[in-house]
Amino acid sequence: MFVSKHKYINMSDHTYNFNITMTCGGCSGAVERVLKKLDGVKSFDVSLDSQTAKVVTEPSLDYNTVLEKIKKTGKKVNSGEADGQPQAV
Repeated sequence: MFVSKHKYINMSDHTYNFNITMTCGGCSGAVERVLKKLDGVKSFDVSLDSQTAKVVTEPSLDYNTVLEKIKKTGKKVNSGEADGQPQAV
């Protein structure tokens, strides 16, 4: 699912990518719900098939905040990157 709250992506926006263990539509739905509620998220794409979430945020929203919100769903985050650079999970 792709949700965009804004039409254009600013060059100073952040792009965060996560590999998440999701076994069903309920799992991916839980991740989508927390991202929808998180202030500063401009768009996201959660894929059950590829086990990934791509999140575009405003410059003020940092990687660790997004990571912790996803972890609160109880799903295992296997890897992550911020603006193309691998990050700790």
